[in-house]
Amino acid sequence: MLKSRMKRLTIERDQAVIGLAAIKASVSALNNEDVLDLADIFAQAPGSPLAAMAAAEMEKRNLRL
Repeated sequence: MLKSRMKRLTIERDQAVIGLAAIKASVSALNNEDVLDLADIFAQAPGSPLAAMAAAEMEKRNLRL
């Protein structure tokens, strides 16, 4: 039982890591206008992961709202 639970948790963790990497790649692939739109959409949720990703991408590209 413990081995199957550990295996399931490992699979779920790996899928979450893959999903997060895909989301980060999608945000990085956005054009400047879309990055600004994303940041604007999540401006009201400053602690959210997507707000942080948008802010990081804006910093990387030297963009401002």
